[in-house]
Amino acid sequence: MYISDSKEDKVLLSKADDVVFLSSTRKTPCFMGFLNEREAYIIKDHLSWSDTNITFYGGYDNASRTVLCSSPDDVNNDEFPIRPVYFIYRSCDVLSHRDFLGALINLGIERSSLGDIIVNDGCAVVFVKSDIYNYVVSQVSKIGRVGVKIVDSKPKNLEIKQDFQDLQLLVSSMRLDVIVAAITNLSRQRTSEMILSGKVFCNYLQNQNVSHKVIDNDVISIRGYGKYIVEGQIGLSKKNRIKLSIKHFS
Repeated sequence: MYISDSKEDKVLLSKADDVVFLSSTRKTPCFMGFLNEREAYIIKDHLSWSDTNITFYGGYDNASRTVLCSSPDDVNNDEFPIRPVYFIYRSCDVLSHRDFLGALINLGIERSSLGDIIVNDGCAVVFVKSDIYNYVVSQVSKIGRVGVKIVDSKPKNLEIKQDFQDLQLLVSSMRLDVIVAAITNLSRQRTSEMILSGKVFCNYLQNQNVSHKVIDNDVISIRGYGKYIVEGQIGLSKKNRIKLSIKHFS
């Protein structure tokens, strides 16, 4: 079970406990979020003791920011209090994730009420908690200086997915420093310096142990390089080096 001395983590886990307690008491689904990947990971680990159904969903498969659900029974995705807000605008206007996030935060909306923000050319979607959907629709007509229109249905050219690249790497062992060196194409010495300086995270938690053993489905995040999921070993090379399947999320 995840243990932290951080005041923020203790408050977060206490809120998660409250959601489980309410769900068990009321015999109904209760929700919390949106949560970032680190928050969701430590809550999932913390609630491993719970006999209720604990699920996370962000409005689409493999979302980065998700809502926690504690329920005595199975819950369908459409039961989560999440709604997509679809935007369209001139394709010649350039908008970014930061532009949408800043505009919504400036309306007084808390980050925990906002899920993933996906921006394509001339269109975007922001996943929000259902209780703020009408407020967003009534208040937003511009993002920065760009005029936008909110539409009811998903624009045809909007792709809602996480982009990733499948990688196959050869490593001599499953040590953290070895795998980070293979990912970054840096020397073991430089990789060790990165890990010791706190630039490497394993399962969303800072890991400064260069010899930490990485296992299947571990998530490695490296500042300046991105997020990688170690899917697992897929064999050995002729020189007995381990072949690893890894997903790199952009």
